[in-house]
Amino acid sequence: MKISLGPLLYCWSKPDVYAFYEQVAASNIPLVYLGESVCSRRRQVKWADYLALARMLKTSGKQVIISTLGLLENASELGELQRQLENGEFVIEANDMAAVAMAHERQLPFVCGPSINNYNRATLDKMAQWGMQRFVMPVDLSRDWLQAVLTPMPAYEAEVIGYGHLPLAYSARCFTARLQGLAKDGCNTVCRQHPTGILTQTQEHQPLLRLNGIQTQSAACYDLRPQLTDMTAMGVAYFRVSAFSNDCIATASALTTATLVDQAPSTNACNGYWFGKPGMQWL
Repeated sequence: MKISLGPLLYCWSKPDVYAFYEQVAASNIPLVYLGESVCSRRRQVKWADYLALARMLKTSGKQVIISTLGLLENASELGELQRQLENGEFVIEANDMAAVAMAHERQLPFVCGPSINNYNRATLDKMAQWGMQRFVMPVDLSRDWLQAVLTPMPAYEAEVIGYGHLPLAYSARCFTARLQGLAKDGCNTVCRQHPTGILTQTQEHQPLLRLNGIQTQSAACYDLRPQLTDMTAMGVAYFRVSAFSNDCIATASALTTATLVDQAPSTNACNGYWFGKPGMQWL
C-alpha cells in the first residue's frame, strides 16, 4: 500500500500554498492531489498556478492528480472543469458527477473522489466502465463494506482517507460568509481568516464539527493509522493523508517509510465510521 496526500481543503494565501507544495516536492510522498475542491470563489490560487505547481511536483518525481470541485453550481465552474479535464498532462479526481460525465464523454481516465456516492460494487463497476481507475471510499462507510467490495478484487484500485478532518458534506450556502453577515456572492473570501476552518461545539462545549466555507468537516482528526496492516492485507492501494497543515507532510512522509505496524492515535481522534459506528467515536 502507498501513501497519498489529499488536496488542500482550506483557503490559504498564494505564498503559503506555494511554500506548502515546495515542502511536498522535497518529501518522499509518491502521490499528490492538487487543486481547489471546495469553492470556486477562492481565487488566491488560480488554475494556471495549480497547473504550474502540478508540473513542479511532477518534475520532483511525484504522481499528480488534479482535484475538481465537490459541488458544481454554474457555467463558469463547468468551464473551469473543462480546462482541467483537457489539461493534457494529468488525470483528474472527479468530485461531482458532472466531472464523471465529462470525463466519460472525452474518454479520459479519472479517479472517483470521496464526495461521489459510490455505495455498492455495481456502481463502482459501472464507473470503471466509464474510465474510473481508482475510487476513494466515501468517508461514512466501514471496513466491512470495503471488504465486501474488494471481494473478489476488482481491476480498479481503492483508496481510503485515513488521516485528517473528514469532508462530511457540501452546501450551496456558505456558513463562513453568513457568520460575517455577508452574501455568498459578496463574501470577500472571508474564509482566508480561518486557515483550518471554524470549530463548532455542542452546548456542553465539546467539539462537534469544523466549518470550512460551504464544506462541513469532522471536528476530530480521523485516524486510521492503527489499521494500516489490515488495510494492506485487504488490498487497499492508497492510504490518504488529508492536507490541513504543514505537519501533514511529515505525517505522510513518515508513513511512506515506516513499517506497517500499529501507530499511536492522534490527540482528539475519531475512527467510528471504519467500525460501522458513529463517526465521532474512537474505538
